[in-house]
Amino acid sequence: MSKFKLIITTLTMCIGSVWAGDLEDGNAALQREDYVTALKKYKSAAEKNDVKAQTMLGVIYGTDGYGVKKNYAEAARWYKLAALQGDGAAQYNLGFMYDNGQGVLQDNAEAVRWYKLAAAQGLSNAQNNLGSMYANGQGIAQDYAEAARWYKLAAAQGSVGAQVNLGLSYANGQGILQDNIRAHMWFNLAAVNGDENAIKYRKIIVEEMTPQQIAQAQILARECQARNFKKCD
Repeated sequence: MSKFKLIITTLTMCIGSVWAGDLEDGNAALQREDYVTALKKYKSAAEKNDVKAQTMLGVIYGTDGYGVKKNYAEAARWYKLAALQGDGAAQYNLGFMYDNGQGVLQDNAEAVRWYKLAAAQGLSNAQNNLGSMYANGQGIAQDYAEAARWYKLAAAQGSVGAQVNLGLSYANGQGILQDNIRAHMWFNLAAVNGDENAIKYRKIIVEEMTPQQIAQAQILARECQARNFKKCD
């Protein structure tokens, strides 16, 4: 089952933050690619416990292209400070770092812990990755039904990876009733975005379907797309 990578994005100002001035200045500096000023402003806000600034420092230290040498340990430190304050993006990214042993010792149980917190806040990346942890029995007891539940939540938000994973769950009857029509539907929806795995799996599943079943799956896919992926199961 496929997983998503780090969330890498310029975060907007945390409304109501006492230290919004430094955060705003940091965001503005980042947009004009003045990384020295951005780092200085984010640190100023982060040291005053601004959660969004802490998350942005995690992004800056954990990825290339922000004018500083990549430092996973420093990224993880800032993500943890923000994650402990409940920031969903930081929780997801910290889970990803535990999942992959970046800046911290690789620890599946810790990855699950942080993915769960971010998934509960509705982050589709976290929901998909948590589903994969359940499906593979990594850091938590294997539970295909729970995996499918999280894939469904993420797929309904338009997560391509989760749509592929949900399609696989239907194709293999893992945690959900085996259903080639539903599998084809989800592969078809994910393939719209050019996902190579979705295209590959769609080609495989049609070999086991009748023309009537394929036509039905295509109708369901159009209807699901029209509903913006909601109530498709």
